[in-house]
Amino acid sequence: MYRTHTCGELNMKDTGKDVILCGWVQKSRDLGGMTFVDLRDRYGITQLVFNMDSNSDLCEKARKLGREFVIQATGKVKERSNKNHKIPTGEIEIEVTELNILNRSEIPPFTIEEDTDGGEELRMKYRYLDLRRNSVKNNIILRHQVAQEVRKYMDSIGFIEVETPVLVNSTPEGARDFVVPSRMQPGTFYALPQSPQTLKQLLMVAGFDKYFQIVKCFRDEDLRADRQPEFTQIDCEMSFVERDEILDTFEGLAKYIFKQIKGIEFSEPLIKLPYQDAMEYYGSDKPDLRFGMKFVNLTDIVKGHDFIVFDTAEYIGGINAEGCAGYTRKQLDELTEFVKKPQTGAKGLIYLRYNTDGTLKSSVDKFYSAEELKKWADAMNAKPGDLILILAGEKKKTLTALSDLRLEMGNRLGFRAKDKFFPLWVVDFPLLEWDEEAKRFFAMHHPFTSPKPEDLPLMETDPGKVRANAYDLVINGVEIGGGSIRIHDSEIQKLMFKVLGFTDQDAIRQFGFLMNAFKYGAPPHGGMAFGFDRLVAMIAGQDSIRDFIAFPKNNSGKDVMLDAPGPISGMQLDELMIDIRKPKKD
Repeated sequence: MYRTHTCGELNMKDTGKDVILCGWVQKSRDLGGMTFVDLRDRYGITQLVFNMDSNSDLCEKARKLGREFVIQATGKVKERSNKNHKIPTGEIEIEVTELNILNRSEIPPFTIEEDTDGGEELRMKYRYLDLRRNSVKNNIILRHQVAQEVRKYMDSIGFIEVETPVLVNSTPEGARDFVVPSRMQPGTFYALPQSPQTLKQLLMVAGFDKYFQIVKCFRDEDLRADRQPEFTQIDCEMSFVERDEILDTFEGLAKYIFKQIKGIEFSEPLIKLPYQDAMEYYGSDKPDLRFGMKFVNLTDIVKGHDFIVFDTAEYIGGINAEGCAGYTRKQLDELTEFVKKPQTGAKGLIYLRYNTDGTLKSSVDKFYSAEELKKWADAMNAKPGDLILILAGEKKKTLTALSDLRLEMGNRLGFRAKDKFFPLWVVDFPLLEWDEEAKRFFAMHHPFTSPKPEDLPLMETDPGKVRANAYDLVINGVEIGGGSIRIHDSEIQKLMFKVLGFTDQDAIRQFGFLMNAFKYGAPPHGGMAFGFDRLVAMIAGQDSIRDFIAFPKNNSGKDVMLDAPGPISGMQLDELMIDIRKPKKD
């Protein structure tokens, strides 16, 4: 056999044993009469020792080992004289009696250590080497552990895992599809699924009342740290359920995963925050509730004092940064510059400092008396020592800017610790959103989301006011999952398509298979999908999902290791009957 043990399992109980280890040379140290080699595999590191006095030829061979050589070492386990208590095997070493070089290695393009000298692009090009580093390896192992716990939980409550096709039809609603040409049907294309949405609904029609799948999804969209062109979902659907039954089921899944993986228990039911409240009080449909600073609408309180910025504003809102009255002028100027950044878009920042001696100092003192400023402080529930920060302008933009400011203050005050978690449900989203450029409504989630029954009469009279029977699971300001009760009635689905501007022909061409299925007894159903990559990254306290995908793409959607996407041969293009147009020059 190649090995009897791994490099992470031997300890003092194994002293005296004859063992065989295999792995990669992490590093070696030549101390004259002794040579020490750190041998690494997936499980850990074990020190090998070669003694010049007992076997000079073997010691000379060990001195010639380079980093990342693949070797096999046979020897005896003995107690180390200089123990390393930072690693599980640090109390023992292997006195080597036989050494085989299984494969030599060139000098790696970067050091395979935690403090590597390789930049991100270089490490992605040699991702198979980067995966040898402990931090990256452990991310992939964590991903595996979470996946196994998901399957255990879902199986325990009666869900069946069903695979759905990867080659499907194109649906223009939503993000752009990745398309795949068909050789056997020239001029036609498959699409890679953005999600198995319609397929899992068909499984409900088929009678599989509890379905789940850990599934690859594909979206051709602009990328950032928490997006990849291909990503993974925990996709779920249930029949004969109402909204709260679904929320209870998947709240249970989230709590189970945190308990099993992190040892964290959430004993209380998660709060259900209506979308309108989330926007009004936090300026975001994915609020971070690890800390307070809830928005207060000051519009009616501060208008009418000849301060034009306030008097011409549609909305004026503030946050209370408790204990920050001591902020210096420099710090306040930094905050002002922050809110003026293009991505935030505010024109300026008004502050009210509630000093510890009870006096009030504002950047707009000349327009407001001390009594008026005290009304601001009272409305904000401020106390001596607090700092009130105020933004004004068009309501939607101001709420967004105030949200950015709130998160910035949360960062500055240390309220957004990576090891602290606050999950909640955001519910009752708008069903539709108006696109001014296209002059039509689009589904905020997807065209199969059910309106809340009490809002159904508004579908034809005032569609913009219809609420969706939809919900998102939000943790620490990140949308981890979302879903809805689906439309299962053919007439309501037709009405939805009509409001979205679909002709009957469009609806039949794109979704006729689903509408036909509804004719044969579709049960009431709903579900949700978790962003699996995001969930794992959050559990690990990191922002980028790339670190939790074995072979990710870069920010341009390119795999620099495989050099994909890339051109294909003229013969392949001829077989597919495809002509390539050159991009137009500017």
